[in-house]
Amino acid sequence: MKRSVFLLAAVMATIGVFSQKATTMREAFADKFLIGTALNTRQVVSRDKALQALIKDNFSAVVAENCMKAEVLQPQEGVFNFKDGDRLCDLAEKNGQVVTGHCLIWHSQAPRWFFTDKDGKTVSREVLVQRMKDHIYKVVRHYKGRVKGWDVVNEAIEGNGDFRKSRFYKIIGPDFIRLAFQFAHEADPEAELYYNDYGMDSPGKREGVVRLIKDLKAHGCRIDAVGMQSHVGFNTPLDEYEKSMDTFIAAGVKVMVTELDLSVLPWPKGNYGAAVETNFEYQKKIDPYKDGLPKAKAKEADDFYIKLFDIYLRHSKDLTRVTFWGVTDGDSWKNGFPVRGRTDYPLAFDRKMKPKGFVKTIVEMAQSDKYN
Repeated sequence: MKRSVFLLAAVMATIGVFSQKATTMREAFADKFLIGTALNTRQVVSRDKALQALIKDNFSAVVAENCMKAEVLQPQEGVFNFKDGDRLCDLAEKNGQVVTGHCLIWHSQAPRWFFTDKDGKTVSREVLVQRMKDHIYKVVRHYKGRVKGWDVVNEAIEGNGDFRKSRFYKIIGPDFIRLAFQFAHEADPEAELYYNDYGMDSPGKREGVVRLIKDLKAHGCRIDAVGMQSHVGFNTPLDEYEKSMDTFIAAGVKVMVTELDLSVLPWPKGNYGAAVETNFEYQKKIDPYKDGLPKAKAKEADDFYIKLFDIYLRHSKDLTRVTFWGVTDGDSWKNGFPVRGRTDYPLAFDRKMKPKGFVKTIVEMAQSDKYN
C-alpha cells in the first residue's frame, strides 16, 4: 500500500501536480524595484484571460503607450478625452499596480492647435505658456491620487547635450521645461515628477541632462527621477549606459528604466534610438528573421538582457522602476520602427505569450544573495 502511494506521488510530482507555481517577475522584483509594462488600449480592454493574467501576474506597474499623450487627451482646445486613460487606471487598480503618467509635454505628439492661432499663425510665448499650463493642470488634477508620477517633459535634449529646437523651445525658450515642472507640481504636490529621454548612453546627452537636473533644482523645482528609455540594441555600450545611471544618481535623483526593449534587427544606418520621425524603406535584407529567431540570436538577446538586469539589480537602491515597452513581441512598436513591416523580437514575452529564456534567469538573479 505504502509503495503504491509513493509511486503515485512520484508520478504526480513528475507531471507538476505537487510543483510550486513558478515565481513571476512581479514576485521576484517586489523588494527591488517596480517591474512594469506599457499597455495599449486594446490590451487594457481585452477579454483574453491569458493576456490579462500575464499582465497582472508579471508586472507591478503600468504606463499608457499612447492614451495619456496630449494629442489624445486634448485633441481640440478645451476638449478633453479621459476615457482610455481612466480605463487604464481602472485596470491597474484592480490588479494592484502602480500607474505612471506618460507624458505631459512632448514635441512629437502634441496637438497641432497648441502652437497656432485660429488663422494658423504661430502663437505668442504668453499664449503657449497658458495653453501648456491649462493642459497640465487639467490632466494632472484629473488623475490626482491615481497616478504615482508623471513624465513631465519627454525628449527635450539632443544627443550632443543641446536643447532640442522644438516648437516649445522656439516659442517659449528653454524655460518651458522649468515651467512644465512647476505647473505639474502645483497641480498635484504629491505626484512624483520625471524627465524622460532616449539615447542615454550618449556622453553628450548625459551631460545635457545633468545640466537640466541642476537647473531645475537651482530654481526650486521638484524632480524625483530621470527616465532612461532604453530602446537598446546589441551595439549599445553598456559601460556608457551604466555611467549615465551613476551620473544621474550622483546629481541627486533616482533613475528609472522607462521604455525597455532590445531590437535584434539590423538598422539601415546607425541606431537612432527612439526618434519617431526616423523611417526607412523596407528591404528584405534588414528583415532577416521573418520565419523565426535562430537559437544563436535568441541566446545573444538573452545574454544581453541578463547583462542589463545585472546593472539594474546592482543599482536597485536608486533604481525605482524597470518598464518594458510592451507586453509581447507581436505588439511591439519595434515591428514598425524604423522600418515598417519587419518582424522583431524585443520583449520579455514572445508572440505566444511565453516568457523568453532570460526571464527565468533574471527571476533567479533577483532572489539570489548576490544582490541583497
